[in-house]
Amino acid sequence: MTRTPAKPISDLRRGWTTGACATAAVQAALGGLWGEGIPARVGITLPKGETPEFDVVRAETGDGWAQAGIVKDAGDDPDVTHGAVVLARVEASSGGVVFRAGEGVGTVTKAGLPIAVGEAAINPVPRAMMDEEVAAAAIAHGRSPDVMITISVPNGAEIAKKTWNPRLGIKGGLSILGTTGIVRPFSCAAWIASIHRGIDVARADGLTHVAGCTGNTSERVVQSLLGLPDHAMLDMGDFAGGLLKYLARAPEGQSIQHVTIGGGIGKLTKLAQGAIDLHSGRSQVDFEELATRFARPDVARANTALAVYETLGAAFAQDTAARAKTAAERLLEGAGVAASVVVIDRAGKVIGQA
Repeated sequence: MTRTPAKPISDLRRGWTTGACATAAVQAALGGLWGEGIPARVGITLPKGETPEFDVVRAETGDGWAQAGIVKDAGDDPDVTHGAVVLARVEASSGGVVFRAGEGVGTVTKAGLPIAVGEAAINPVPRAMMDEEVAAAAIAHGRSPDVMITISVPNGAEIAKKTWNPRLGIKGGLSILGTTGIVRPFSCAAWIASIHRGIDVARADGLTHVAGCTGNTSERVVQSLLGLPDHAMLDMGDFAGGLLKYLARAPEGQSIQHVTIGGGIGKLTKLAQGAIDLHSGRSQVDFEELATRFARPDVARANTALAVYETLGAAFAQDTAARAKTAAERLLEGAGVAASVVVIDRAGKVIGQA
């Protein structure tokens, strides 16, 4: 049987994350530190196998160091970092790869983020990608993989004021982000339309159980947990409302009887509190409400739901799952579709389920 693609191709142009740009800049700079010079163009391999190429700018070398830059291209996404230059300076160090925040890159000052307090705000996946570049270059040039990497974004401190970084306790600049290396164009209408088409395909194929997840990790965990086929996995992203409301408009005789919502503690806490658009720019966790509900005044001072989970433990994750399930059921009322919720941590461990 031939299926209609659940995720139609969009005319919107994709872009590259700051993490991908930093990785490409590191590769170029390593050519200046250990190789024959900084190349004019470099190609990297992203976590899902894509191999984009980047033009190199701001190439510089000195005694024991080299620096290269990549201009951030966010495609058709209205990303505040579009056009910024991501610079990587590499120099010999000891004890493996060391990351430093240069001009315009923030430093973590509050707990609850995936990077420890005091560290450069360079997220885990970009760090791993840069580690791989250093390891490969070290082998190629017969060097020890001991390098200090300083990532900078000129004017990054000013750009960061347009993000949630200050509220999250990331001081001094931007975060170097990305889990796939790809910026997918942010078009609410296009994304929600793709969710609807995915539901249509699931219905047409007679599926009884589908799942909507907020990201790649939660999708992988939920699919493995439930044993669902690929076309049962709906790329929900932040649009819980777009998915649940469309399921609620169930045509007579539709096959879908059950939807599972999967995601991290932050986004699902917002769903549990009644938000249906889970994007950080359009909904926020109500920490005062959590402090009142759990009779813990200190929770009101938290800056992320992860920090609340680290304070309250499994009871908070389970409560979030139960309340998110109730919120989903309200949107599905009368449709004959049951809801369940799976909450995961950043490592992909299930921490709450309803």
